[in-house]
Formats: sequence, structure tokens, C-alpha cells
Amino acid sequence: MDPPRTGSPYQPAVEALENHPEKKFYNVSKLGGAKYDTLPYSIRVLFESSVRNCDGFLVKETDAMNILDWKTKQNHVEVPFCPARVVLQDFTGIPAMVDFAAMREAVRNAGGDPVKVNPACPADLTVDHSLQIDFSKCAIQNAPNPGGGEQKPPAKLSPMKAQPRKLPPCRGHSGCRGSCSTGESSRSSGPFSAQIENTPILCPFHLQPVPEPETVLKNQEMEFGRNRERLQFFKWSSKVFENISIIPPETGTAHQVNLEYLSRVVFDIKDFLHPDSVVGTDSHTTMVNGLGILGWGVGGIETEAVMLGMPVTLTLPEVVGCELTGTISPFATSIDIVLSITKHLRQADVAGKFVEFFGSGVSQLSVADRTTIANMCPEYGAILSFFPVDNVTLKHLKHAGFGKAKLEVMEAYLKAVKLFRNDASSSGEPEYSQSGVKGFQIAAEKQNDIVPVQYEGNEYQLSHGCVVIAAVISCTNNCNPSVMLAAGLLAKKAVEAGLVVKPYIRTSLSPGSGMVTHYLSSSGVLPYLSKLGFEIVGYGCSTCVGNTAPLPEAIRSAIKQGDIIACGVLSGTKNFEGRLCDCVRANYLASPPLVVAYAIAGTVRIDFDTEPLGTGFNGKSIYLRDIWPTRQELHTVEEECVISSMFKELKEKMEKGNKRWNLLEAPESTLFPWDLKSTYIRCPSFFDKLAKEPVSPQAIENAHVLLYLGDSVTTDHISPAGSIARSSAAAKYLTSKGLTPREFNSYGARRGNDAVMTRGTFANIKLLNKFIGKPAPKTIHFPSGQTLDVFEAAELYQKEGIPVIILAGKKYGLGSSRDWAAKGPFLLGVKAVLAESYEKVHRSQLIGIGIAPLQFRPGENPSTLGLTGREQFSILFPPELLPRMTLDIKTSTGKVFSVIALFENNMEITLYKNGGSLNFVARRFL
Repeated sequence: MDPPRTGSPYQPAVEALENHPEKKFYNVSKLGGAKYDTLPYSIRVLFESSVRNCDGFLVKETDAMNILDWKTKQNHVEVPFCPARVVLQDFTGIPAMVDFAAMREAVRNAGGDPVKVNPACPADLTVDHSLQIDFSKCAIQNAPNPGGGEQKPPAKLSPMKAQPRKLPPCRGHSGCRGSCSTGESSRSSGPFSAQIENTPILCPFHLQPVPEPETVLKNQEMEFGRNRERLQFFKWSSKVFENISIIPPETGTAHQVNLEYLSRVVFDIKDFLHPDSVVGTDSHTTMVNGLGILGWGVGGIETEAVMLGMPVTLTLPEVVGCELTGTISPFATSIDIVLSITKHLRQADVAGKFVEFFGSGVSQLSVADRTTIANMCPEYGAILSFFPVDNVTLKHLKHAGFGKAKLEVMEAYLKAVKLFRNDASSSGEPEYSQSGVKGFQIAAEKQNDIVPVQYEGNEYQLSHGCVVIAAVISCTNNCNPSVMLAAGLLAKKAVEAGLVVKPYIRTSLSPGSGMVTHYLSSSGVLPYLSKLGFEIVGYGCSTCVGNTAPLPEAIRSAIKQGDIIACGVLSGTKNFEGRLCDCVRANYLASPPLVVAYAIAGTVRIDFDTEPLGTGFNGKSIYLRDIWPTRQELHTVEEECVISSMFKELKEKMEKGNKRWNLLEAPESTLFPWDLKSTYIRCPSFFDKLAKEPVSPQAIENAHVLLYLGDSVTTDHISPAGSIARSSAAAKYLTSKGLTPREFNSYGARRGNDAVMTRGTFANIKLLNKFIGKPAPKTIHFPSGQTLDVFEAAELYQKEGIPVIILAGKKYGLGSSRDWAAKGPFLLGVKAVLAESYEKVHRSQLIGIGIAPLQFRPGENPSTLGLTGREQFSILFPPELLPRMTLDIKTSTGKVFSVIALFENNMEITLYKNGGSLNFVARRFL
């Protein structure tokens, strides 16, 4: 995370980079010798991090040696990893930054210098999860107030509002926003339409539709109004904290910004070089592995720990090698490749492992292909899928704006530490398959039936398998630029060859985001798509969810009269019978270029190898192979036109910001001026007892059981999530602050207010507390005998000065990592959890917040020990805690039994003695 530390045992390994003597680095390849040369590239990154960050406490020499001995130690040891940086989105970033603001205040109150309180490593926070669609003309947007929160009267149009545009006739297509002509204009006449939607960059993965510009501006105005407090806090954070970068709204999504702007590949800090690596709270963090950057997704509390200077701990993983050899079929799209690889990895059982790609075939994959494959990790269960840096990566980075000098240093360094991949010969070519079209199950004597139909003064013939709907949709499985570009380049070649689409076929182009429009426009293919009828109809799911305009009446009548099996072809994810239109019985999914090809052919009953798509200029037969774009063509356009323009636009947005963000006022004081009336941002009480020296662990005396839970209690049961129920403790609090139910918003939006989040802890309606006997967020306050909300009971216990604990069964804390699954119980006054077993990550999070994880001895549980949970419990901690020490617990009934204190190492004991990692780090500034 920093240049080499004084006294590091590996200091002698620091060398100057050849031909760049001013640049220094740890030459880990010499440290490891022959063992290092056999390590997978991803494990080499872990080894370099352990060497560079070795301090004898958080990272020890034995950790580095365990990683070097990966071949024998994989799956058997846990190792620390210090990522070079972290990435957060705003929902997980707000509580982290609130904690840092509170820490500054606590350090000041304890006599320290608050200016020294900063994240220990670079942290980039992207405000991309706040946008709600209050205004939309998209077909999927039917709810009156889908995003929650207060529904306000329509806002006045901003002076920045885009002026209304005169739209060309839409020929009756769905999603029409202009005046329509009664019939369809001929696709073989008229000038090319170069009208491009002026839309912001939004996320194809999250499926957030991008409406027309004036609607976008209205939604953005609502976003700034609704989230003003949070945005002002973020802006204050960007001004006063070092090592934190806030990416404001309207810039882009976390994974897009991470890929195209934040990624360094190699860090150069004060002329000291080391590999880029990252952990992040965005679900698409793994995409960066396609750039040769080791990274994966973690929960908010792990990310915050890294920001505090703590390592992430992981079991040294297996690494499954995936060899790619041979050549790619010219008709295989990037999506075909990605899905084929995903299929094979599922069969290989890579769950919980690293995957690493090697072999001569890797060079045929563009960086876009690689990042898409890396992004598919959840589909095949791997932690990450790593593509080491190679010449393809360097070429991509050149187009992305990296300077020549920077790339030269990067290449020299990666080769020096053997993190640069060179092509190697290998065997075992993977098979890439394409799905064929199934039969229609029509009687043999009727398979060649033909029904003539008059349309727009011309006669056409409809037969079984005729295409009447063709929709190109940039859906979740088509977010890779290359497949949409392939459709555009195929359309360009088709138009230039003289091919046309029959006018009765309902063609449409519905990008998942304005970014798709951007790169179709910048590559110059959009007019050709329009010429074939594939004009942009809007941003949303449209045809994929059945939102398509009716077919022309003449076509409908002919289909029904002849009982024709008419077909729809679309690049979406749904192909249910009758979904597109009641007279379209056969719907097929295809990649975007094949949708265009089937539209030109006019039928799915075609053998592309032997039958022509149609007749071009001079009566020449045109086959699919004649107009299919090569992968080299796609890579050239993608790298030279698309990637460079995308990066340039994003860089301008990052450097200039946007008008609303630039005009947003925020304080500049060292300490944040907390607004006591705020219901979004509140100073938490994690540091209330901060002193210069930690106190020895205090005995837990006469504690009551707050909750008596069973097996498999998940973080969803514990942590606040989703909407705020009107009858909940959080709702009562917000009502007392003068808010109406429409203004409650969600727990996610209020994660910066510990009062809301504490009241939402254990508020899940499916929580099964054995004291209650049925699912409900309730418990019993034993001194009074009242049945109350969990928060209300905990609040009474705290007022009475009575500590509380939690009894639980097996696998306590299952599920995804949630920061408030540990923070919430701590603020409820929980001093210890006593369970039969724990989910590993959650156990460490309890220690990190200052809650003792205690475990029943094997074969014991509350039932075998005769415990009802209604007793009071006393737990005595010895002056010197040891890992996995046995402790005695005495109950108010006189029963004494032993439990295991689940501290795995001295570092965890140190954190617990300090009251958790927040207080441990805060004391460093005193």
C-alpha cells in the first residue's frame, strides 16, 4: 500500500528497474527462486503484496512463505492480502465515510490531531446507486413511485434542459416519441438518419433504462434534491480526506469507472512500483481481472477494514488453469465464446477457487471479451477469473489513453517480476458450439404452405418460419460492445451489398444504455442499422418483455388465415410462445448480428452455409459469409473507435465534474458539522469510550439473552435491508422526526444514520426467535416480561445497565457480508454471541466491531446443557487471552459450563482488546 517500510525483512529485495533507475520495486522473482516461477500469476500478485506489506504483525514472514509454498499449502492456510486500493459504491461508501468522520471527532476529543485521520490506501467511491426513475416513458416503468421515498410534484424543468428535438417518423414502431406516419416508409429510400440520443452513460448490467434527455434531466434533478444531504457529505469528504476520491453522480457506474479510469495496472507511488489490485463492494468488481488486475468483491465491513489499513484474510485458494487453444469460428460472437467458457467452467467445479487463463488462444480474446468472462464469475462460482497482462492488454491501454512512457515502465516492471504473459503453445482445443433452430412440428404435407399477402402495394409470400419480428436488444447477455458492433458492421456490409429487409418485418433497436448508442454512433454503423429498419426505439426491455407494436393488419390476417407459424428473433433473454405477439408462435433468441441476418433472410428456415441471404446489386447472391465481420475487424473498430472515445469522454467527465456537483455547496472544515436534525447523516457512537490506552477485556456479568435463535441465521436476518416497514422501530423513529411514510426511503439510503440502522437490526419479519415461537422481529424483555420490538427491548436493557448476549445454533452469520450485521448488534449492546458454529467471515466481523464470538464445545448446545435462555449469564475473561482459549460461563441458576473463545490468532485478540478495528486504528492517531 505504501513504499517499503523501514525495517522490512525483505528490504534487500528492493531493486532499480532496468533502463529506469529512478524506479524501485521489490524483485520478488529473485526472492522466490524456482518456486516463484511455478506459481500461477494470480498467486504471484498475492506473494508480492505479502512481501511489500510485511510488518511482522498484520502480515508476517510466515504468511509470505506460505504463499510461496502454494503448491502444498493451498486450502490449508489463511493468508492476509493488502489490496492496493478499494472501490465503493455510495450505499456501502456512506457508512464507511461516516465512520471516518466520527473517528476524526473522537481523535480530536481524545487529544490527537484529526487531520491525520485518512484512509490508509486509495479509495474510490462512485455515487451510482442513488438514481431512481421518477420520470420515464420507458415501457417497463409503470409504477407510480418505484424508487420509494417522497413522491413530490413534478419539478420545473431545469435551465440546463435539452431543447426538444424534431424526431423522424417512426413508422409505427413501439416506443414512438414523435409523430407517426400511417404506413411504413420504404427502407430502400431516403437519407440515412444520423440522429443520436444525447444520453448519459448508464449501466447495462443493472438494466437501468435511459429515457430521452429531458426525462434524464428531471430524474437527475430529483436525485440531487432527494439525496442532497448525502451528496454534501460526500463532497465534504472529497475535500478534507486524503486518499479518497468521490466520483459524482452522472459520471458512470462503479464498474465502468473502475475499468476505464481508476485502473492503474501498475501503481507508481513516489517512483516505487507495485501491481494494481482491488477489493470492492460493487458486484462487478471481478471485471478488472480481465485487465490483469487482481480483484474481487467483498462486503462493506471488509472494505472499510482495508481503508483502515487492515488486510483481507482468505484461505490460500486453489487455482484452476483454463487453457485456450486453437482458433475461434468466424461465426462465433463474443457472447458465444463467453457462454461456452462459462458452461465448461461450471462443469469443472471451480466454486470458491481462482481461475486463470493461459494458452495460445487467450490472445484471440479482446479485453472486452476478457472482462465479460471475468464478470461471469458468479455464474460459475469462482472467486475470480484472472487474465495476466499481455500484448493485447497493452494495446488496449494505449487506446484507453495510457502514455507511451507509462506503458514502457509498466511492461518493463511486469516482465521483471514475471507478471507478463507470453504466448505459449499448448494442446486440447476447447469446443465452441452454436445452437441450431428446432423444427416447427408441422405435418409434412403442410410444411411448404405459402400464403400470398398484399402490403404497401407489393405482394409478398408468407410461409412457415417467416420472420415478422426482429429485435436487437442490448440485454445483460449482450453488454459486450463487440456483439453490438458486429450487428452494426454486418448491417453496413449488407447495405453496401444491396440487401434490404422486407418492410412488414417489425425491426427495432433497443440499447440497454446510452453507452451502446455512443459506441454504435462513434463507430459509424448506426445509420446502416437504421437503413435496415433497426432504429433506436428507446432504452429499456421493450420487446424482451413483450412490449412491441402490433403487426400490420394485413400480415396478421394472412398468418391466421393460413395457420402460418410466424417467428420472432430477438437478442434478449425471454422467448416464451406468444410473448411478442399473439400470432407469433415461434420465438428464438440469437446474438445481435444473427438477428439482423435473419431479418434480411426473412425466414429462420435457412442454411446459412448453402443458401443466400438475398440478392444484392446486379442480381448477385449474397451469403452470410460475405457480410459477416471478422474478429479482427471488430477488434480494430472496438479499440480504435470505441474504447478511445469512451475513455476520452469519461476522462473529461472525471476532470470537469458536472454542473450540479460543481455548484453543490459543502463545508470545508476539518471536522464535519453534524446536523442534529438530519435523518440521513448522524455521528455514530462507536468511539464513545475511546481512550489513549485500551482497557483489559471486561467481564460480562449477569447478561440477559436478547435473542435465542436456531440454526442458519443469515446476515439477511440480522442486517437492515430493503424498505422500512411502517410498523417498525425505524419507522417510529422517522415519524418522530416529522417524516411521512412516503419520505422513509430505504435502509440502504439511510445507512449513514446509525439510529435508523440500529432500529432495523433484527427487524426481519422472518426472524424466528425461540422466545416468541413464530417468525417476528420481537423478543421478551425479561425484567418486565414485555414482548417488544428487538430494538425497544435492547434500549431498555441499556438504560438499566444490563448487558445482553445472543444464543444461536449452527452456522450463525451465513450469507453475504453485511457491515451492519456486526455494527447493528454492537450498537444494540450485544457483548457476545454464543453459537454452535459460525460462518467464517461473520465471525471475524464480530471481532472487528468488538463482540466476542463464543462457541459451544463439540456435542454441546443449549438443549444438551439444559439452557432455556431465560437465565442470566456471567462470562469472565482472563487478563491474558489466548487463541481458542476455553472460558467458563456461570448462569443465574448455578449451572457452569465451558465454551471456546473463537479468536484464531493474536491479531484478533489485539483487535478485541481495543474494542474492534475502528478503535484500534483510532488509537494510532493519539
